[in-house]
Amino acid sequence: MKIKDIQNEIVDEFSFFDDWEQRYEYLIELGKSLNTLTEEEKTDDKIIKGCQSSVWLDAEMKDDVIEFRADSNAILPKGIAALLIRMYNNQTPKDILDSDTDFINEIGLSEFLSPTRANGLLAMVKQFKFYAIAFQAKQST
Repeated sequence: MKIKDIQNEIVDEFSFFDDWEQRYEYLIELGKSLNTLTEEEKTDDKIIKGCQSSVWLDAEMKDDVIEFRADSNAILPKGIAALLIRMYNNQTPKDILDSDTDFINEIGLSEFLSPTRANGLLAMVKQFKFYAIAFQAKQST
């Protein structure tokens, strides 16, 4: 499934909720379904800089697509990471780099988050794209 189609699915899902409390609960549920990292895998090189909470992101290239896994010590960032993984997982580096994040505004997430959490969200998106850049560079060599 293309990233834009996944984004449209997410926008549709969030449109079912009447208020941010319900959306918050949904994000928490998404976080519970996250394929997390083991304690040994939560190394400093996987920590996303700029997040208020500790968030770890790991990626591996398999058959020209990137597989992501993440974890966090806080429930909301864990849900946000799950949302981003849903969008970026099993996509090519090029597709990740060519994608936008307009859906974040469409679902109202950027309005809902405190400034520090919004910065954390941007840091997460950047880290996904950094992995895509690194894997794209490896493909070119």
